[in-house]
Order: sequence, then structure tokens, then C-alpha cells
Amino acid sequence: MEYEISGSPTEKAILSWAIEDLNMDMEEITRKCSILHVEAFNSQKKRSGVLLKRKVDSPVHVHWKGAAEMILAMSSSYYDASGIIKDLNDSQKLEFQQIIQAMAASSLRCIAFAQSRIQAEEVEDSDGHKTMKEDGLVLLGLVGIKDPCRPGVKKAVEDCQYARVNVKMITGDNAFTAKAIATECGILRAEHDMNEAVIEGEKFRNYTEEERMEKVDEILVMARSSPFDKLLMVQCLKQKGHVVAVTGDGTNDAPALKEADIGLSMGIQGTEVAKESSDIVILDDNFASVATALKWGRCVYNNIQKFIQFQLTMNVAALVINFVAAVSAGEVPLTAVQLLWVNLIMDTLGALALATEKPTKELMDKPPVGRTAPLITNIMWRNLLPQAMYQISVLLILQFRGESIFGVDDKVKDTLIFNTFVLCQVFNEFNARKLEKKNVFKGIHRNRLFMGIIAITMVLQVIMVEFLKKFADTVRLSWGQWGICIGIASMSWPIGWVVKFIPVAEKPFFSYLKIKKHFR
Repeated sequence: MEYEISGSPTEKAILSWAIEDLNMDMEEITRKCSILHVEAFNSQKKRSGVLLKRKVDSPVHVHWKGAAEMILAMSSSYYDASGIIKDLNDSQKLEFQQIIQAMAASSLRCIAFAQSRIQAEEVEDSDGHKTMKEDGLVLLGLVGIKDPCRPGVKKAVEDCQYARVNVKMITGDNAFTAKAIATECGILRAEHDMNEAVIEGEKFRNYTEEERMEKVDEILVMARSSPFDKLLMVQCLKQKGHVVAVTGDGTNDAPALKEADIGLSMGIQGTEVAKESSDIVILDDNFASVATALKWGRCVYNNIQKFIQFQLTMNVAALVINFVAAVSAGEVPLTAVQLLWVNLIMDTLGALALATEKPTKELMDKPPVGRTAPLITNIMWRNLLPQAMYQISVLLILQFRGESIFGVDDKVKDTLIFNTFVLCQVFNEFNARKLEKKNVFKGIHRNRLFMGIIAITMVLQVIMVEFLKKFADTVRLSWGQWGICIGIASMSWPIGWVVKFIPVAEKPFFSYLKIKKHFR
């Protein structure tokens, strides 16, 4: 019968080692001992402990487990290889510290064990609370636990750094372990100044506010940190205007997760408190999923911008055409039903077509969007204004000179305006696929849904013009007239290609369109 191991991942690893390598009979030990009190792991003290009593003798045993340097400082003696208790002098402490540092430099998480015996009357204080002796302990041993990086973590960190996201590691491990793991993950590199990039939580919290604000950007690794240190770093980064994302799985991570702009908790190891405090739950507990979320987040934001550009072009053109025609001629070329039809197919089908673009590597080339950056960028204004001006010019020419140019009556002219306007939006939908790239057809064969929506839109427009004449207030058009409409609308492509050669300034054209984006 196998012994069921429970506890934290660290405790499970230690118990597995004790059972498999030391051949300890955990059932026998559990049966002979009774637990009087358990002190859960404390992130401030970096240790946990237990009071237990063996059923065959009277002394109460105090056992502590935790960060090696913390337990070592609490110990005054140790067991040698023969099981004899010896005093722990300064030279031996220095030797143990060197062993701890060597383990940590090899990216091992160093855990120490210590114990002491007390009499039963020493268990409770004057108030009746259970107390645990915290000094004069006997050091039992040290163990180094390898906590290897998951496959793909280094690549995920590189992807985040490539996307100009500054990755910081905040851990309870000591500085040597933290530095080794950060180097293994790619957070720390040879060109970094280790004195500036690596810091302990106590030192960070003891800085003045000015010092913290000055140094926080340079810090990449914070070791021996407390939950307060993590929260303090999040607050400092937000004060400097950064958009902060935090990952965590424990109850102690809840304040930082809640304070961050984006809190990401772990779905498997994460506590319910951490999940409730976060915005996103990573189901596979893998940091690589953070890079994936980053890519998809940028993709969604980019798709929203594409749709806004597309909609603004259409709405500006429709508004100007109807306003000018109504003021000058007393009638509008686009009827209410036609405008409703345009909005129906372009708002729904257009949004669906542009929202289905999948993330590309180019999205990771761009810097993150600032907290106060405008939603409608200069690039979008550059793209939409020429297209809107072209559509307005062409449709106004059709409105005032269409009858004489094409030799048609007023009814056909209005149908030509409506049909040309819709087809202009269909062709401009291709331009909206790429905000900056000149080749708007790149990767279009991979987005079958986009092509399907374009085909459906064209079929619906043909039905609207040719078969729903009474409802849409249109007349049938000849093949030549359809060719004219398509020819005029197709000019959107070369116009879209040419305008992308126009450089734009970084400063927003219209400062009042700035919005403060909140990523909750």
C-alpha cells in the first residue's frame, strides 16, 4: 500500500525523497506521533513548523522547515554524520553558508530542517496559546530542490522581451537561487549590471520613495521578497505610467494581483483567493500562455482599430454625401432603408470579417500601447481620410453629374450611387485588413471566413439591387453599369497603397480623441 503524499509541491518533493531514497516508513512515523500544533508557512519568516509528541515519551518536539539561511540563523548546534550533536560555531556556520550559496548558484532551492525538544509545560504561553521555540535549534540537514523551468519558458520570456515587455521575477528564494533561475529563463543576461538588476525585498522596501521610483525600472529580479514588496513594486511601476501585469498563485499574491492592471492567476496550483483577485486564469499554469495571451490581446486590440477605421470611413462618407445633397438639392441619394442596409451588412458582417484576423508575428514587433495612447492613431487617420474623400468626391459627381455622364434617368443614378457606395466599402474592407502594411492581401488565403463574408456580402448586394427593387427603392442595372460601379470601387486599392507611403507624426492629430484605457 502506497503512502498518500499531501502538502505543497515543496513538501511533496521532500516526502517523496524521504520515502523513495531514505526508505522511511511514513505510515509508521505518522502512527507513533500526534500533532499538537501546526504553524503554516509564513512568507515573512520564510518557514513553517510543527509541534508533535511521540506517544512513547513525554518531550514535545519542535520541527522547523524553511529557507536555509533563516533556519541556520535559528540553530546553535547540528548533527554530524555519526548522529552526534555538536555546537555550531562561526566557522561551521560560514561553511554551511557556503554550501547553501553553492546550491543556490546551481539554481537549487535550498531548504533546511531543524528541531528541538521542550517540555510539555513549555508548549503554551501565559494566554494559553501554543508557542514554538525559535532559537537554540539543532540543525538536521540541508536539501537542495531542483525547480526546473518548464519547457518553453525561456522562449516565452524571449517573446515577451521581443515585444518590448519588461519581464521581472519576484520570488521568495534567496538571491543566488533567484539569479541562477533568472539567468536560466533568459530574464538576466550577461550585459545586465547584477548590482542594479538583482535586489532583495528588504533592501527595496527600505529605499525612500524617490530611490524606489528611480531604481524600479532597472530591477529585474527581486529575491527574498514578501507580498508587500510585490505590491510595492506594482504600485511604483503604475506610478511611473507603466501598464503592469502580475502572475501569481498563492493567497499572498492576491493584493498584487488585484492592484495590477492585469492579474494572471494559475488555474491548477492557484488558490481560490488568487483566482478571485485576478483578471485572467491561466488554465495550464504555464508562463508560455502569458506570451500567447499577450499576442492575442494585441490581435484583438488591432482588430478593433481596423473595424473603427473601416466604420469611420463609411460613416464620414455617408454623412457628407447626404448632408451636401440635402442642402443643395433638397433630397438625399441614400434612403433610410439603404443606409440601414449598409449598416446591417457592414456592422455585422464587416465586424465579423475583420475580427477573425489571427495574430501575426508583426504584432510582436510593435511596442506596447501606452496607458493614455489614442485609440484612433495618426496611421488610422491617414488611411481613412483619403478613402473617405475619394468616396465623397465620386459619389457627389454621380449625384450632380451622373445623369448627364452616363445618360441615365434619376432612378438609375440613385441606384448607381447606392451600389457604388456599398462596393466601395467592400473593397475598402481589404484595405482595413492591414493598418500599416502596403500588401493588404498578405495571408488572405488563410482567412477563409473573411473571403466567405466578402462573397456573402456581394451576393446580398446583388439580391438587394436586382430583386428587392421595391423594398430598396432601386432599379436593375446592366452589366456595363455593374462594371462601372466595380471599377470605381476598385480604385480604393491603389489609393490605399499610395497613402501608406505618407509618413505620419507620432503626436496625435486630435488630442481630444485620447482615451484612458483600463485593462480590466
